[in-house]
Parts: sequence; structure tokens; C-alpha cells
Amino acid sequence: MATSKTNTFDATANEGYRKTYEKLEEMSATLAQGESWLGNGVQILQFQGFWVPKFCLQGVMLINDHFKPRPTDIILSTFPKCGTTWLRAIIFAILHRNSYGFDENHPLLKSNPLNLVPFLEILIQEGGSIETLSSPRFLSSHLPFSLFPKSMTMAAASSSPCDGGRFVYICREPKDVLVSMWHYMNKLRGRVAEELPPLSLEQAFDLFCKGVTFSGSYWDHVLEYWKASLESPNKVLFLKYEDLKREPSGNVRKLADFLDLPFSVEEENEGMVEKIVELCSFENLSNLDVNKNGKTPGKHPGANSDFFRKGQIGDWRNHLTPQMIEVLDKTTKEKFQDTGLSFD
Repeated sequence: MATSKTNTFDATANEGYRKTYEKLEEMSATLAQGESWLGNGVQILQFQGFWVPKFCLQGVMLINDHFKPRPTDIILSTFPKCGTTWLRAIIFAILHRNSYGFDENHPLLKSNPLNLVPFLEILIQEGGSIETLSSPRFLSSHLPFSLFPKSMTMAAASSSPCDGGRFVYICREPKDVLVSMWHYMNKLRGRVAEELPPLSLEQAFDLFCKGVTFSGSYWDHVLEYWKASLESPNKVLFLKYEDLKREPSGNVRKLADFLDLPFSVEEENEGMVEKIVELCSFENLSNLDVNKNGKTPGKHPGANSDFFRKGQIGDWRNHLTPQMIEVLDKTTKEKFQDTGLSFD
């Protein structure tokens, strides 16, 4: 995720963008400010019930003011550290399975998935480049469902064709999310500013429970997509990280069906599903040279290796105190009560 305040697009060259930036500056002064996981260099603001970095809020406003959704758009939405990189790779492989062979020339063997599937809220800040992408546009996002334009969310809530495109969402056991985010943010802290000390687990726990993250409250984020998936299952696919780990082949088929790209009998007989699972496995991707030694594209301060730690289920047992576990489990139970969603 980029952290620079500098725009990659000259707003003065576009009157519409300029007005959006002016509106953002005027509004920012009225919003509550929270503590950032990355120190004072990244401003965190509360907008419509969610804490988001100012550079992401900038993207939110540009998306709402200027993004033109297409019926073929595919938006991979996630709360941070819920399997974004893995699912980027899987969907990319499904979409392009007839374009590349499963040899050393496959893009996923030469590029980090972030290079191949950009963040919508970051790419929109580059101006017209997003409109030059060919369909189907496959984009990623950490935004809550409610922060997308109504032209996308209303379409997702209707029974009409997918005018606003499709959303794929993946969630993860919140205790694992917290631990993964804590490790990841501490890596970024050292790169954003060398003088920043590591964030303690207690500090991370407190911020996470308060919903002061780069995407607001974990529980609210998940529930928005869960409810949208129940209302419009043909437009919002809701997955769990744990299910994907346990049954990767079945979930790859589910993804392909959702995207109207089901595997043919011939592809099944050729082992196409298994090839995609192997190509996109944590073991394979994490051991690639590009992901061990490469640098993240653009203004992102991190390294590709930051996106590959363990990929395990239940690593929270090695880090969280009994008190932390009790609080997180209680919150999850209360938030998800009577919704049909659980991590049992």
C-alpha cells in the first residue's frame, strides 16, 4: 500500500480532479484524526464511520467523482492481511489461463501479484490510466463496501445485470489478521522512518479493537460484504481464507463459476485447476526470486517479501495473550451474532 502524500497525477491538468482535491482538503479539516500504525507521516481520518489514511480517502473521493464502472469489472476487496496477495494470484491465473502456459514465462513467476493487479484507490490517482485498461479490468481494494460509488453498490444490491461489475471478498479469522497486520506494519515502520520504534503487540491490539486501521473496523468491514453477498450472491462472492486453505481446488472452481469462466471438461481432465492451485500456492510464490528479493512497485516503501510471512491458520496462538483472545472472541461473537457468519 502506498504511503506517500505526493500525487502521481497532476491534478491541475484536470479540472474535475482539481475540484475533488480541493473538496478533500476542505473536508479533511473537519474530520477526526486517529493514531497511525505508521507514525505521524501517514494521516488517518475518520470518514463515514471508517478510519482510513488520507491518501486512501483521496482515492475514495476520486472513485466516487470520476470512476466509470464497467459491467465486466472485477474488484477483489479485502481487509488488509486477509489473503489479498494469494487471491490476486488465483484470480489472475483463472482469468488468463488460456493466455499463458504454466512455465517460466508465466507473469506470476516473474512479477509480484501487486504488479499485476493494482489497487483501485491508488491507480485512480494516476488519472486517465485506469480508463486505458482493457476489459475485464481486474482491480484490488481495501475499501469498505459502503465507500464505493452507489453506481457499484446499488447495482450489487439489485437483481439487474452486473452494471457495476463483480466483487470478490475474502475474510480471515480476526486473531490471525491482527497478528499478521502487526508483523507487516512493523516492517513498514522501519522503512517509512528509521527512527520509528516497533509497534508493540499491545499497541496494535488496542488500535485494532478500536477500528483504527487502514480500513476501519475489521468487523464492520467484513459485515458489509457479508450482507451484500447475501443480498446479491451473483455479484458479491464471499470467501473465507480458512476454507481456501483447506479446499483450494473447490474454491478455485467456485471463483471461476462466479466469474462466468467455469472450467470445461477438457480443462478438468488436463488438471487445469490443480495447475492453478500449485502455481499460486504460498510455497511456490514465496520462494520465487521476485518475491524474495524484489521491491514493491511505485511509491510503496516495502519489499515483495513483506507479503509472504507464514500464511498459516492459527498463528495467533503463538502471540496473543489469553486476555487478548478473550476480548477478540467476545467482540467477534457479539458483532456476528444472528448474521450467520462465524469462524467456528
